[in-house]
Amino acid sequence: MAGGEIWVLPAFGQGHLFPGIELCKLIASRGHKATLVVFSSLSSSIPSSFRDDPLTDVLVVPASPPRPGGEEFHQQMQQGMAQLTDFLEARSGSSTRPVCAVLDVLVIMGWAAEVFRKLGIRTVGFFTSGGCSAALDFAAWKASAVDIKPGETRLLPGLPEEMGLTVSDLKRRSQVVRLHKWGQQQGSRAGSDSGSGSGSGSSRPSGPGGPPRIGPSPPGEKPHWVDATEGSIALVINTCHDLEGPFLDYLANQVGKPVWGVGPLLPDQFWTSSGSLIRDQEIRPNKPSNVTEEDVIRWLDAKPRGSVIYVSFGSSVGLTVEEYDKLAKALEESTRPFIWAIQPGSGGSEEGYYPHGLEAKVRERALIITGWAPQLLILSHPSTGGFLSHCGWNSTIEALGRGVPFLAWPIRGDQFYNAKLVVHHLKVGYMVSDEDPVMVKEEEIGKGIDKLMSDEEVKERAVKVSGMFQGGFPASALADLDAFINFITQNRVD
Repeated sequence: MAGGEIWVLPAFGQGHLFPGIELCKLIASRGHKATLVVFSSLSSSIPSSFRDDPLTDVLVVPASPPRPGGEEFHQQMQQGMAQLTDFLEARSGSSTRPVCAVLDVLVIMGWAAEVFRKLGIRTVGFFTSGGCSAALDFAAWKASAVDIKPGETRLLPGLPEEMGLTVSDLKRRSQVVRLHKWGQQQGSRAGSDSGSGSGSGSSRPSGPGGPPRIGPSPPGEKPHWVDATEGSIALVINTCHDLEGPFLDYLANQVGKPVWGVGPLLPDQFWTSSGSLIRDQEIRPNKPSNVTEEDVIRWLDAKPRGSVIYVSFGSSVGLTVEEYDKLAKALEESTRPFIWAIQPGSGGSEEGYYPHGLEAKVRERALIITGWAPQLLILSHPSTGGFLSHCGWNSTIEALGRGVPFLAWPIRGDQFYNAKLVVHHLKVGYMVSDEDPVMVKEEEIGKGIDKLMSDEEVKERAVKVSGMFQGGFPASALADLDAFINFITQNRVD
């Protein structure tokens, strides 16, 4: 192929796999071969339709990835590097050699980049999270944001004034810092702590021999992804200039290499179903659930337009049992109809949290989903009027694209900065607590729900933001995608 083949390596977990799949599909749509490289544990989650396109392919590394945070992480990582090296060396001959490898900065960039360096294949850093979180992480380090005084707002040069940091912003990261320290203790036998990655805040290694890192760097420290992407020739981010232009421009100025917004990386149906329901079952592998999509549609159809608040903390993070109890009580005392999606293992127990007795008390006002929830369907239904969310990036862009405002309850990682983007920059929601969302009070939850659901101006702004996506996949993202591909192919090294 004249343009050359591009490999894409997502990090572990479906929240990283799905954006990687969409990036491959976009590359293929521009007439270039795109190959998704995954470890065997992720292969079953790849839709069969992905393999039908002659310009998209899958390489499955027949091994399990290293498990960040595990006691044997260092040994697993070395084994993973060896397996990945052997596998790729056997498939990177002159006829199939990729012109570059796009590596997810969460986990992958810390050790897989070394594999590709040895193979002489150039790498591009891939953020499945947004531009704001990476920019604020970098700017907080540059501004030495560790000594902010009460009442002070530490402006971040080069970024919008409303994104200045306050004492409460540092408090909101207190749990992340504690987790970060725990990660260091768990990985203390692994060697130096150089850092790698960015994104959703999962545990992750800090590079070859390094301990796990959780969430963005503590305030004032160098972001983990900076050193990890030093050898990359460019960065691509799961966002677009229409949504996060100031943050993409800031990053490009600071890192001294091209930065392109090639998203949001959402399924094709998201862009072609404007004004109609999105059926998750047609897009993503179904998982066990106590409801069907038809159950959800019937329940939502019976509720007034914009009256329902959807409550979900994603698939990989959650509250403590005490916090879940506070949330259950607040939802019970509220008069608003709600859908509450509760994931297995929530609350830290194997069986998961469940608000026993709540359904009997609220009756038809509640739909409690245990297991898989059709989130795109719920967010695209006209009865949904608000989203109590952890502000994971996938959830954030899905709701923004459907005009649903937020009550933000970030828990870890980039979620804190995503929440700041939503509340302060886009102004399409509120924080669940103005003091410290890690220590939220029960009364704050109820007040936040009522405030959000009764604020017509916030709802109007959310609809206005969604308008930038009503014409389909953003033109600015397509322009950046073309610029990225042209840069790679015109500067290829054979």
